[in-house]
Amino acid sequence: MGYRHRTCAPFIILFFVTLFLFSGVAQAGSDQQVLVLEISDSITPVADDIVADAIAFAENEDYEALVITLNTPGGGLDETLKIIEQIAQTDVPVIGYVYPEGTKAWSAGTLILISTDVAAMAPFTIIGSAQPVTLSAGGVEPIEDSKVVNALVKRATENAKKYGRNQTAAEEFITKNLNLDADTALEYEVIEYVSPSIPDLLEQMDGLEVKGRALETKDAQIVNYEAPLRLAFMNVISNPIVSSLLLLLGVYAIILGISNPGFGAELFGVVAISLGLIGTGFDVNIGSIFLILVGIGLLILEFQAPGFGVFGIAGLVCIMAGSILLAPTDFPRNYTPAEFQQTIIISVLAPTVVLGLFLVFVIYKVVKVRKSRPKFGELIGDTARVHERIEPEKNGYVIHRGQYWKARSAEVLEKDEKVSILEKDGVLLTVEHLKEEIEEGES
Repeated sequence: MGYRHRTCAPFIILFFVTLFLFSGVAQAGSDQQVLVLEISDSITPVADDIVADAIAFAENEDYEALVITLNTPGGGLDETLKIIEQIAQTDVPVIGYVYPEGTKAWSAGTLILISTDVAAMAPFTIIGSAQPVTLSAGGVEPIEDSKVVNALVKRATENAKKYGRNQTAAEEFITKNLNLDADTALEYEVIEYVSPSIPDLLEQMDGLEVKGRALETKDAQIVNYEAPLRLAFMNVISNPIVSSLLLLLGVYAIILGISNPGFGAELFGVVAISLGLIGTGFDVNIGSIFLILVGIGLLILEFQAPGFGVFGIAGLVCIMAGSILLAPTDFPRNYTPAEFQQTIIISVLAPTVVLGLFLVFVIYKVVKVRKSRPKFGELIGDTARVHERIEPEKNGYVIHRGQYWKARSAEVLEKDEKVSILEKDGVLLTVEHLKEEIEEGES
């Protein structure tokens, strides 16, 4: 038995050493991590800060790659160009991925996608609609300025050329508003992969040569990027619709606060306007601010005026016009398809109209109260009916509009006689015979 034990011992040691080595290799393979950043709304002034923070995080923590999922209608051109520059400058492989299924990456999103190291789309997604447009009084108009269009085309085609992608398609995204689904984009060599999920995409990319190294993404651990609290908050208020609504709510809150002091509405208005300005990056149409300020002044004058008229109507018109100009839809500040620009206009204008109608109702009620007579004063001159006999030295009761009132008279009044109300002293009425009845009796 002792001999058999000594003979098996080396094999047992070899077995555990082999097991340890294989487990070490498996562990080493599972150590690879991929950071996933989700962009699921407009490209805002904070978006480039978030991308920069995610890239820095991926660099510092030695991530294998950064995946940017795109589901966006577009956004700011300046922010888009900054994001493209950050992707080009980092050593971390950046994968652009239009995800999840059924979504889109239009205009600015398309420019970002074709500028990533690896481009991919989920099934049934769409890219394109990158032609710059502007909204005018006559509706939606494409921008034909060759200086603007040629600059965008050159930027897009150079990025496509850098990564070996279809330059013609990159140009037609801008000049012809080309739209492509995932399969067609793959066929036209605009993207490299079509994948239904991030794990599947990482498995397809495994071994791909990117930025001088082979990707080891198969079975890599997926880590979702979470923006710091400051950037997360800024990302919310920088949404074009949210920032515009904050500015408008602040305007109306200040109007109500000045008109009805003591409730703190004006303080809320100041805070809302401040957040709205921060959200827009302080790049606000000066004309819109001027119109809104004029509108505020006119509405305040209307509240102080004796009746509803020109001031109120002009104030509401100024605020509505200012709110339209306030919506960030101008190119190149907001590089989005016309449909989304119209959505921003409607989203901002709709609450403006509702709040404007509310203010009209408030002003109407104020005017009605101003012009109405005091309720107690309405008793004077009205007709009442004697409920019980009234004598000069003995008060009685009369009925006026279904209510019983204590009454006095300088003459005798019998029950059920009609009387006229002369005065009101607290709850005591002074009455007399109704003149019509006296004239009928004399005749």
